[in-house]
Amino acid sequence: MDVLLSPVILFFVLGALAAAARSDLAIPEPIAKGMALYLMAAIGLKGGVQVAEGGFSATMAAAAAAGLALSCLIPLAAFALLRGIGRLGRIDAAAVAAHYGSVSVVTFVAGSEMLKAAGMAPAGFMVAVLALMETPAIIAGLVLAKGAGSSDAEERGELLRETLLNGTVVLLLGSFAIGLVVGKEGFAPIAPVFDGGFRGILCLFLLDMGLIAIRRLRETRSLTLRLAGLGILMPVMNGTVGTVVGHLIGLDAGSAAALGILAASASYIAVPAAMRLALPQADAGLSLAMSLAVTFPFNIALGIPAVSLLARWLAS
Repeated sequence: MDVLLSPVILFFVLGALAAAARSDLAIPEPIAKGMALYLMAAIGLKGGVQVAEGGFSATMAAAAAAGLALSCLIPLAAFALLRGIGRLGRIDAAAVAAHYGSVSVVTFVAGSEMLKAAGMAPAGFMVAVLALMETPAIIAGLVLAKGAGSSDAEERGELLRETLLNGTVVLLLGSFAIGLVVGKEGFAPIAPVFDGGFRGILCLFLLDMGLIAIRRLRETRSLTLRLAGLGILMPVMNGTVGTVVGHLIGLDAGSAAALGILAASASYIAVPAAMRLALPQADAGLSLAMSLAVTFPFNIALGIPAVSLLARWLAS
């Protein structure tokens, strides 16, 4: 109950209720982008500092391997469900599957804060796992769409470049590397900015996410009840698998929960941009409606608390 009543969730609920009531409350786009950049830089820096303190380990390598495997395999299961139960065509199913195989940075950040508040702070190296899980699902989505005609060689090369140089990946890995280099002592002078103000900025960002999620849900016309149901079923399945895998490879409860949160999340920033380039014929509105308007609110309200409970139970 404490997790559900945390400021992070309540600000998201406030945004959702304001949008549902058709309030004109809005956060200007430049400010929202600035907050997103701040959150990614902060989580990368803090993760790098934690790894610098603890050093590299076999557990970190196992977590990275597990994250990569999940990012490659989740799109396959999602594709089968979307084709069978969701009744989507091959292109749309592949595009949506790529969203669910990739990760949501904001879901991870919110989940990390909730886990920390519950005394289950994940290991710093989970930030690197987050960055590694962004790209493989995009490739998997393109492979799944191949039978319906995918990009030519030149377009695939452009997509690969865009993916590897995606702003989210560059900022996360770059700030993580900076944290590794400067360590705890080097981070101390900037800690008031990147640590002290972190939760406040996260609350405002989730207020914006609540507004966007409900407005996106109201605008879409292609989201059926079957697909909305899959938008809840898939994070439940993926989050459970991710948490169990984390436990089996020896992660502590907080890190196992973080892996579950990553597996349960769905991208609504990096993958939409990649799919727009690679599969322009896919229904982008549907992908965003499922990932942002269905899965994201579910994870914030119920998915993250459920994953944390499962991780705690497995560790007991």
